[in-house]
Amino acid sequence: MLVGVIFLVLSLAAILLAAELFTNALEWFGRRAHLAEGLVGSVLAAVGTALPETLIPIVAVLAGSGLGHGQEVGIGAILGAPFMLSTLAMFVTGASIFAFRRRRRSGLALEVNQRVLARDVSFFLLAYSLGIAGAFLPLRAAKLALAAILLGLYGWYVSLHAREVAPLQHAEELDPLHFARAERVPGLPIVLCQAFAALALIVGGAYFFVQNVSIVAEGLGVPALVLALIVAPVATELPEKFNSVLWVSRNRDTLALGNITGAMVFQSCVPVSFGLVFTEWSPAALGASGMASAAIALVSTVVLFGVVANLGKLSGPALLSGGAWYLGYLALLALLPL
Repeated sequence: MLVGVIFLVLSLAAILLAAELFTNALEWFGRRAHLAEGLVGSVLAAVGTALPETLIPIVAVLAGSGLGHGQEVGIGAILGAPFMLSTLAMFVTGASIFAFRRRRRSGLALEVNQRVLARDVSFFLLAYSLGIAGAFLPLRAAKLALAAILLGLYGWYVSLHAREVAPLQHAEELDPLHFARAERVPGLPIVLCQAFAALALIVGGAYFFVQNVSIVAEGLGVPALVLALIVAPVATELPEKFNSVLWVSRNRDTLALGNITGAMVFQSCVPVSFGLVFTEWSPAALGASGMASAAIALVSTVVLFGVVANLGKLSGPALLSGGAWYLGYLALLALLPL
C-alpha cells in the first residue's frame, strides 16, 4: 500500500502539471483560431479534461466484466462525475475565488457570460433528467432511442457554442506558451503539440491515480461501491478543478465556470448514453446510492443557479454551497443500504 500512496502523489503531480499545460494551450488555440470564449471553456476544455473519467466506465464495462464489479464501477463512475462537478468542483472554485480575491478585479463576484452559463445549466438539467428517467424504461429499444436523443442534444449544444462570435482576449494578455516561451505569438502546430501532450499526461496521470486509489482502498477495506461513487470520480475530476482554479486566478471566469458546467453537459449526455446502451441501467443497477447522487446533482444545480437567476449575479460564497451538498451526501451514504 505504501507504493500505491507514492504513485498517488506522483500521478497527482502529473495531473497538476498537465492542467497548467492544457489551459495555456487552449487559450492560445482559441486566440489563433478566433474561437468564442464559451466554445473554448464549455466545449474544448470540458471535453478534453473529461476524457479521464469518461474512459473509466468504458474500460470498466467493456474490459472489466470478468472482475465481478465491471458494471458497478462503470455505473458508479458515470453517476459520480456529474455529482462531483455539481458539488465538489463548485466548492473548489468558490474557495479559489476567496483565495485570489485580492488579485481579482471583480473580487468575490464572478464576471461571466450569463448566456453561456444559462445554456450549459439548461442543457445539463434536461439531459441528466432524461438520462436518469431512462433507468425506468422497460424496453431496450426505448433506451437506445434515448441514448441517440442525448447524443443529438450534445451535438446541438456544441453547434450553439460554435455560433458565438466573441473571441478570447488579445494575445498580449496571454501568458507565453510553455512549449515556445520565447515566441510572442506561437504557431498553431506547437500550440496543438502542447495541447495533445497535456491531454496524454492528464489521461495517464488519471489512470495511474485511479489504479493506485484502488490498491490503497483495497488495503483499507473500502467497499467497491464507495470506491466507484466517491474515490474514482474525485480522482478523475481533478483536471476540471485545477483548470478552473487557474482561470479564476487570471480573471477568466467564463472559462473557469464553463469548464465545469460544460463538463456537466458532456457527462450527462455522452457517458450516460454509453450507460444506457452497454449497461443494465435500471433502478436496481443504479441503486439507492446512485439515485441519491443523481438527485443531489440536479437539486444542487437548480438551487445554485436559481439563486443566480434571482440575484442576477454569481459569487464565490454561492459556489461554496456545493461543499454542503457533498458532505450531506457522504452523511446520507451512512444511512443508505450499501
